[in-house]
Formats: sequence, structure tokens, C-alpha cells
Amino acid sequence: MKTKKSWSEKMETPAEAVVKRGPDVWNHRHGGDRMVIPTPRLIESLLYEIPKGKVWTVGELRDVIAETCKADYTCPLTTGIFLRICAEYAETLREEGRKKIPPYWRVVRDNGRLFEKFPGGETRQMDLLRQEGQAFIRVGNAWEIERKLK
Repeated sequence: MKTKKSWSEKMETPAEAVVKRGPDVWNHRHGGDRMVIPTPRLIESLLYEIPKGKVWTVGELRDVIAETCKADYTCPLTTGIFLRICAEYAETLREEGRKKIPPYWRVVRDNGRLFEKFPGGETRQMDLLRQEGQAFIRVGNAWEIERKLK
């Protein structure tokens, strides 16, 4: 029986970002055909660039990845998956007592809403962002960051 990979192991796959031709439907939507598949480690390194008290939208994160990798756009699907892996990995580091962990909570959805799939859900992300001075408003059943700063 196959054993489940740890979050630490998942951080290592894929090892390198790959730029390739994206699907036509995405190429049309994103305005180019050079799509980058990022890596969890690349996303982790960019998370450290977000200053305390600031947030990036996931779209801004994808734009920085594309620029870094000289691509037209970043795969939105793998970015979401790898961002979640970074979040889970960060919490394992926190549990181990590490002081420096990737600040995944500083990334919000493009509409300013929080990620329910992050460790601890929207509530935990909101708590971490509040500690850094962010404010929130209730929009229907969801919480949204009051201001989007980069």
C-alpha cells in the first residue's frame, strides 16, 4: 500500500517550473500562449516577499510568477494547489517550533475573499491577517479583506 506523502515531500514536486503552451481556452483568456507551471518552492520564495501588513491577491501572485519565469501567464490550477501545499507545509513548520514560516495567509482571492481551504479555514487566515493590521467586511456568507494592498 502506498504511503501518503508529507507536506514537506510535496514541496519538492515538481522540482522546476516549466513554461509550455497552455490550453487554447486559457491562452485566449490570459492573452498569450506561454503558460508557466510553477513549483511549491517558487511560490514559497515569493510569499516571503510580501511584507507584513500587506496582501497580494492570487492574481497578483500569478503575475509575479509569470514575470519571473518569462511567461505570458501562470497556470491558475496548479498555483492554487501549490499555494495550499505551502500553507500546509508552513503549519507543519509552526508545529515544529520554527520561527520563520512562509506567510501564506497574506494571499487572498482576486475578489478579496479568504481561502476556506487554508489550514484553519477563513477564520485562521483572518486572525493572522488581523494581527498584521488588516480589517474585514462581511459580504453575504463570506469575509472579504477591506483593502487590497501590494
